[in-house]
Amino acid sequence: MTTRPDSFPRRHARTQRFTLGAPRAFTVAPDGTRVVFLRSTSGTDRASSLWVLDTAQGEERVAADPHALLGGAAENLPPEERARRERSREGGGGIVGYATDAAVELASFALSGRLFAAELRAGTARELPAAGPVIDPRPSPDGRHVAYVAHRALRVVDCEGKDERALAEPESDNVTYGLAEFIAAEEMQRSRGFWWSPDSQQLLVARVDDTPVRRWWISDPAQPGRDPLHVPYPAAGTDNADVRLFVIGLDGTRTEVVWDRARYPYLAHVHWSQAGAPLLLVQARDQRSQLFLAVSPETGATRLVHVDEDPVWLDLFPGVPCWSPSGQLVRIVDEGGARVLAVGERPLTGPQLHLRAVLDVGPDDVLVAASAGAEADAPETGEVHVYRVNELGVERVSQEPGVHSAVRAGGVTVLVSATPDRPGARAQVLRDGRPLTTITSYAEDPGMSPRVTLTEGSTRRIPCAVLLPRDHDGVTPLPVLMDPYGGPHGQRVLAAHNPHLTSQWFADQGFAVVVADGRGTPGRSPAWEKAVRDDLAAVVLQDQVDALQSLAADFPLDLNRVAIRGWSFGGYLAALAALRRPDVFHAAVVGAPVTDLRLYDTHYQERYLGHPGEQPEVYRRNSLIDDAGLVDPAEQHRPMMIIHGFADDNVVVAHSLRLSSALLAAGRPHEVLPLSGVTHMTPQESVAENLLRLQLDFLRRSLGLA
Repeated sequence: MTTRPDSFPRRHARTQRFTLGAPRAFTVAPDGTRVVFLRSTSGTDRASSLWVLDTAQGEERVAADPHALLGGAAENLPPEERARRERSREGGGGIVGYATDAAVELASFALSGRLFAAELRAGTARELPAAGPVIDPRPSPDGRHVAYVAHRALRVVDCEGKDERALAEPESDNVTYGLAEFIAAEEMQRSRGFWWSPDSQQLLVARVDDTPVRRWWISDPAQPGRDPLHVPYPAAGTDNADVRLFVIGLDGTRTEVVWDRARYPYLAHVHWSQAGAPLLLVQARDQRSQLFLAVSPETGATRLVHVDEDPVWLDLFPGVPCWSPSGQLVRIVDEGGARVLAVGERPLTGPQLHLRAVLDVGPDDVLVAASAGAEADAPETGEVHVYRVNELGVERVSQEPGVHSAVRAGGVTVLVSATPDRPGARAQVLRDGRPLTTITSYAEDPGMSPRVTLTEGSTRRIPCAVLLPRDHDGVTPLPVLMDPYGGPHGQRVLAAHNPHLTSQWFADQGFAVVVADGRGTPGRSPAWEKAVRDDLAAVVLQDQVDALQSLAADFPLDLNRVAIRGWSFGGYLAALAALRRPDVFHAAVVGAPVTDLRLYDTHYQERYLGHPGEQPEVYRRNSLIDDAGLVDPAEQHRPMMIIHGFADDNVVVAHSLRLSSALLAAGRPHEVLPLSGVTHMTPQESVAENLLRLQLDFLRRSLGLA
């Protein structure tokens, strides 16, 4: 009897989009002798172990195995750790994060709320006594202590397991020391709340008081006997948490860091290295001005290093600001219509590159990730490359077309490359630019290669990916499925293999799938990203329409049968399409949409639409529940499937319930698929698998397909 192979939806769900088993979270020792990383043992194992690669021998060995350390017991995650994983979109288990000392000889991590340390040279791991459940443990640079958060307090223990004590304890149930608040973790790319001094004697510690923040209740109606979660959620126009910063010594001394928190309430970034004083980036609430401040650890006073201002908004970027080894300020800035790297006051790149992140700052150069800028010699649709930048010029490190990133130290670079013709991503170890070895990946092969064409649509040169069934003749017109994210910080058109797998599966069911990254999405130019200010809905929707209609001249698209699907911002965009352009779109799958923009968080929503108290009409115009398309009798009613997880604390289910109520009041037929116990992610295997199947069934019914 032949065993029937598992379907793509099942394998896609079981492997967490074919990411399980792939190496990730790399750290290179400063002497270049070791590379530390996380990886599970197979393409279906969710529990990551901590691994060490010996760069001289090319040998990999396990430094910490969660199964062995827990004795086979299941993980028991504290609520704070679950929240951290939700903010970082971490769906795996085992060791999902770690931190090291400066020499990368000691690593610490939390496992099931317990504290562990691993000696990376010896390859041994042991538990340290801690007042758990433990959150975000981090060794001191000298490797003698580990600081961590437990019960909202910042605590420390020496690496022999002695002298465990609290350094800062909360004054009330609403105060935490050492954790990032919701806004920082969700929107500012700041996942941590404390930073060691280079001499290991002090820490910068964030104190968060969420007393001012409005409370929401997140409940599971399928479990009426279970208490709802009481969640502080800073919706647009409401109060944020009060965030302060303290210098706290191991000897118990405590000094508050002083800056104009009333004018600059957002603590966006903290950097503390041997190259200079502690460096802060603080933002105004409207995100149109920000200060770079140097801190005196002795007095807490701050000195202004630099000011950035922008009439639209200022973006935040991974890896900056920081000091170079010579003490110069390194930052990414929008200047002259381009996004450039600046060291000191001098820009080192121009309009040929669009900077995405700073990866490493060395004594002789800066390693960056960038895409082709608006004035590049040739388009590189969907590509992101790694470059070395210094005063002598720019050198590209990654060569093959694709999406690349890197980690570097001690003359060793781990270059992580995803390309269109190769499943997954390859982690290549280079020394002085020459290949040493490739870190093994245990990720499963998806068993199919997307038939994708990367191109541009409309006169605005909108980046697009078009996918046809792998057995299609290239001529017969096909019903169309638009499959965008389409919003800020979400690039979907990528020159890589795995990002297009789900789109290809839908294509193989008989669709021409179109993915379009219109204005507002990253990767083109500052003006491209900022074109959505105050007019989010109209701009992103128009680019989807224009891309679709222009591509019909070159691809077999049946414009009389067009559907659209999306999740989160993509769900918002799908609902916009069905409501505002029923002449173009004939059905929509609306996943976890933001429908009432006044219900989304401050830092994100106010960046694009301003303060709702000052611009209520802007919020009304861009929200779905106020949409004229709901009630206009002249409009056609297009089928809509709304999907939402009831445990979602990011885009709360109220968004979909309000949309459904508005549709019902307008007499518009629609379907609602509630997901009990599901958050903004859908890591549950059966849920993730069946979501794809149910969407396909809805699309076939709605477009009249066999």
